[in-house]
Amino acid sequence: MRWIALLALVCALPAQAALFQGRLDNGMTVLVKEDHRAPVVAHMVWYRVGGNFEPNGLTGISHMLEHMMFKGTDTLAPGEFSRRVSRMGGRENAFTSRDYTAYFQIVGRQHLGEVMALEADRMRHLKLREDEFGKERKVVAEERRWRVEDNPEARLDEQFNAAAFVNSPPHHPVIGWMTDIQHYTLDDLKAWYRRWYAPNNAILVVVGDVTPKEVMKLARKTYGKLKPETIIPPKPQKEIDQQGERRITLKAAVEVPTLLMGFHVPTLVTAENRKEAWALELASAILSGDASSRLSRELVRERRIAASASAGYDSTARWDTLFTLGGQPAKGHGVDALEKALWQQVERLKKTPVSRAELERVLAQVEAEQVYGRDSVMGQAMIMGMLAAVGLPPDLDEKWADELRRVTPEDIQAVAKKYFTRDNLTVGVLLPNGEKPGKRPPMPMGGHLR
Repeated sequence: MRWIALLALVCALPAQAALFQGRLDNGMTVLVKEDHRAPVVAHMVWYRVGGNFEPNGLTGISHMLEHMMFKGTDTLAPGEFSRRVSRMGGRENAFTSRDYTAYFQIVGRQHLGEVMALEADRMRHLKLREDEFGKERKVVAEERRWRVEDNPEARLDEQFNAAAFVNSPPHHPVIGWMTDIQHYTLDDLKAWYRRWYAPNNAILVVVGDVTPKEVMKLARKTYGKLKPETIIPPKPQKEIDQQGERRITLKAAVEVPTLLMGFHVPTLVTAENRKEAWALELASAILSGDASSRLSRELVRERRIAASASAGYDSTARWDTLFTLGGQPAKGHGVDALEKALWQQVERLKKTPVSRAELERVLAQVEAEQVYGRDSVMGQAMIMGMLAAVGLPPDLDEKWADELRRVTPEDIQAVAKKYFTRDNLTVGVLLPNGEKPGKRPPMPMGGHLR
């Protein structure tokens, strides 16, 4: 039934419109894709700056600036941006990642020009006030407490990354270390805003009931008026080679232990041979792509060693990343048993080529996800913007399945042998400290939490 439903969806979708790529005179990249199924548009602005661009002492400043982008401009009062989008009947939000910061609105096509004018206004004319900054810095500190410090699993993830990455940007959390948050100054924020928020460091993505011609006309009228900035990219910060296993152990008021394992690997952006990244993408899907994947089927349902088990890999990260495995042991089993079972899965990838039948099942799953990803204008805009923001072709998603189909079982076996070694491993364990877990407080209110 699942495949019948998928086939029906494929038949219902129109042919993929060609991606339009343009550039304004001030250096701003413009990406447009037509989708005329409904009179709506997704409008996004992506800035090529995020947590991985930040120096010591200013970790989390990109996320802090994201909050402040809703605090008004020379012509808009604090919060007025969101109120105007709401009056249009639209939705809007923003997010900060390691590699980029993005802002978006989903509105009726008749409102596109207005949201473009609003977004262009705050790109260069943000009003950074001391009173609003002081209040929002407290909001961000509370957000960190809620997301990380009151969440033992999040603390493990944060310290696991800090142990795995010694001298490269992923060492720092995107939200920032608390001591840095508490010591931001308004001048820090102003300098960061001036340095990175400029048209020549931004990508405009519009998907929906539009044409490239009308988008370019509106873009020139709004964003085209803005002056570019001299953008000096951060210096290369390649992670030092790991030369032995690293381990960290945390204790907290939890009922069940948690295990994390990670191996340093390249991405589509950093790999000398991109085929390695495609092979790692398939290795992740084989282990943890869906309920039929190896970890869920064998460790959770059949052997019942794990209450949960998963693998993860971000092939589009701008810096080298981690291929991760992890989970929680089932009742009657400990972390050691779970780690042993996960290692057995790793060794199996290294010793035994994946069968063609299993590979075909995973490839069919990837292709299905592609279809569902194209089912919304927002989904299409997200994929295009994410790829372009890290320097990959914005239409790479359309070639994704074809690239994966060029990967052989031997290719997957080769990357497993090369990267999944003890000397390239970091392990993080969260253990119960004997205290009863308390009720987690609700998310703090106030400000523009994201």
